[in-house]
Amino acid sequence: MTAQSSTTPPWPDLPPGPFGTSSPELARRLAEAPMEPITMPSGDRVPMIVRYKDVRAVLASPDSSRNLRAPGLPRMVSGTALEDDPAALINQDPPEHTRYRRIMQGAFTPRHIERWRPRAAAIADELIDAAGEEFDVVADFALPLPARVICEMLGVPMDRFEQFRGWTEMFLSTSEASSEARGKGFAAFMAYAGELIAEHRVRPGDDLIDLLIEARDGGDRLSEAELTHMVFTLIMAGHETTASIIIRGTFRLLCHPEQYAQLAARPELLEPAVEEILRCEGPGGNGLLRLVTEDIELSGGVIPAGTVVLPNPTGANHDPSAFGDPRRFDIRRFAGTEVEPHMSFGHGPHYCLGANLARMELQEAFRALVTRLPGLRAQEDLSTLRWTDDGLIYRPLRLLVKGG
Repeated sequence: MTAQSSTTPPWPDLPPGPFGTSSPELARRLAEAPMEPITMPSGDRVPMIVRYKDVRAVLASPDSSRNLRAPGLPRMVSGTALEDDPAALINQDPPEHTRYRRIMQGAFTPRHIERWRPRAAAIADELIDAAGEEFDVVADFALPLPARVICEMLGVPMDRFEQFRGWTEMFLSTSEASSEARGKGFAAFMAYAGELIAEHRVRPGDDLIDLLIEARDGGDRLSEAELTHMVFTLIMAGHETTASIIIRGTFRLLCHPEQYAQLAARPELLEPAVEEILRCEGPGGNGLLRLVTEDIELSGGVIPAGTVVLPNPTGANHDPSAFGDPRRFDIRRFAGTEVEPHMSFGHGPHYCLGANLARMELQEAFRALVTRLPGLRAQEDLSTLRWTDDGLIYRPLRLLVKGG
């Protein structure tokens, strides 16, 4: 992903606010235009759903399909995209999706994920030890941490990390020039995922791929294509998306040094702080398209059957009807009070299967920062940082800090 240099941003209708905050345009849409069309990176226009209750309703509705492969339907990006893959879990509808998810869910229970917490904490400490007094949070901490965790969980050699990064950046790019590269990258990535599974069948162990190979619901198991797509999804989502939230969360805490100090002094606030970071900074993009198969009534009117819509979790996370003063960052927001769950992991049947893993990694990332570096401070003007401008995920390219 590149710096802010192109003349047309990937989301021209949603320019970010100062310091990378949510677009001021969201406030107008939430108040006055909850289903107004938006121009996507592909150039297609679709109604964008932004109100909290409406986003939940669309995501939970059985009349909201992820099958977007019919010719002529609007697309998120031009060229080969994740929506084109019928075997991917995120593109399936019941009953196929229900079966697929039921088989896999045992591998992502809190009990299985907790096995990896000590290793994630150790990797975070190792990275801080290696970084020195002054370092770049992006390159030296946020990108390698989830990459090393997911590689160890899947039994992937770390010498493939840069190749994974190259592949995933193709899939998360909005550049039309990379359409052919995305197609080739997808094929190469899938081929390697297949090789990994074959290796684990020959030399089984006890990592996450082995759990997926053995996963079953009664006599039903994942097909080879389903296994391959799940490994692909885990490698892609398991490092770039989580890394983005670590980067944006650290940036947001540095914008509020008094809250960073509170977190360092009171580590018991870590879990609610991570939820607030997820609300404010996650999921890093503007959601996934849905095809409405039957009329759905929302607060802004009826969505007719046959319409492709974009339920936007960032909009939902900044809806004042769900979160008081939603543009205010507050690490105590989710501490000991009843508050609506944020939408950064989605809602309904497609609620993020890896939510437990992402939460664990984020908790250990920020635990390491605030306990090991309680005096962390930025080494450059946070208002002048360069941000990505050609990807579905928006984050600073560099974040220089000094420990303390």
